Amino acid sequence: MKLILRWLLLAAALMLITQWDRGIHVASFTAAMWTAVVIGLLNAFVRPLLIVLTLPVTVLTLGLFLFVVNALTFQMASGLLEGFHVNSFGDALLGSLLYSLWGLIIDVALERLMPPRL
Repeated sequence: MKLILRWLLLAAALMLITQWDRGIHVASFTAAMWTAVVIGLLNAFVRPLLIVLTLPVTVLTLGLFLFVVNALTFQMASGLLEGFHVNSFGDALLGSLLYSLWGLIIDVALERLMPPRL
């Protein structure tokens, strides 16, 4: 139940982000739901590989290069989906930052509203 609610809230957050950043376009709420799934899969499988490959640069920049890795995965999702489009790398950077912040807010809220059962 919590996973489905988190998925729907992340899709709604993505729709909200398109209102703040005009360089990100989502065709419909259904497209936003698919985008949330694809971003989650990319974060689970591709992002760790990118982090390992860019580890020297990440260390040199004291971790700031991870923002670039997040933007790349956000833009990858744009390339994989029809109903989701990001105009530029700057839009991907801002969009990934906002999406991560909303994800953090959603995770904290869901943990408080639905604490894990022991």
